[in-house]
Amino acid sequence: MRFHSQWIAGVFVLATKGKFVTASQSLDAARERLRPYVEAATGFTGWGFSRYGNARFLGPRQPWNYDRRVRELFTSAKSVLDIGTGGGERLSRYVRDYRGRGVATEAWHINAPIAASRLKPLGVEVLYCDDEVLPLASGSFDLIINRHAALEPADIGRILGPGGMFLTEQISNAHWGELQAFFPRTTAGKGENYFSYLVGLRAVGLEITDAREYAVLAAYEDMGNFVYMLCVTPWTIPDFDPLGDDLEALLELERTLSTPDGVVLTQGHSLIEAKKPSL
Repeated sequence: MRFHSQWIAGVFVLATKGKFVTASQSLDAARERLRPYVEAATGFTGWGFSRYGNARFLGPRQPWNYDRRVRELFTSAKSVLDIGTGGGERLSRYVRDYRGRGVATEAWHINAPIAASRLKPLGVEVLYCDDEVLPLASGSFDLIINRHAALEPADIGRILGPGGMFLTEQISNAHWGELQAFFPRTTAGKGENYFSYLVGLRAVGLEITDAREYAVLAAYEDMGNFVYMLCVTPWTIPDFDPLGDDLEALLELERTLSTPDGVVLTQGHSLIEAKKPSL
């Protein structure tokens, strides 16, 4: 397609096939293109992605299987705590044949009742509380799991019983680090939770039995799918305004990171498994 651009009366315009399109009109078109994804995100509950937001890995899969390891640990557990259960989607699968005590926490007021409706019929108690300040008795669980939720190592050490196991999979520092070039206020790529968690867990007497990090490039089908993910993780870009103040930065990100595979960014995760010594 042949095109040229110029300034007319102080306004940038782009000409294609003899028709002029102002920068404002171009932004309007982009806004309408992204709007369905932003609107879909407003109804997001639980923690499952079936319609939007899935990314395709462009390299080898992570070298561990969190679900499989959880199921292995469940076989010898008599009391289990799931920190940050979301809508209870994963835990509901783990406990179907489980006969011990099950407790789940959820800090988001939208997800807590969803988790309760899903898990209580399965015999799991659901607590609406801060993930880092848990209203639970010391030494009351022999397995604690945590996937992508905040955690406080001192509380893990307190609540875990002698000989108990702790397993967490977290978003790592590498995850979506590319955002920093476009959104300086982003929390992505900042902080060192992996190392601080290792230090904190050791400080409360836990033995680290497994600790790994992993990063890979992953492609989102289009910009709309990635914007959906940013909307449902509002802590990633504080005060995120995809259809307003942040639209131009999103379009610059799209121009920079788009490839034949889609919009490509780094995905990073970490795994920590720890054991509390027996008495």
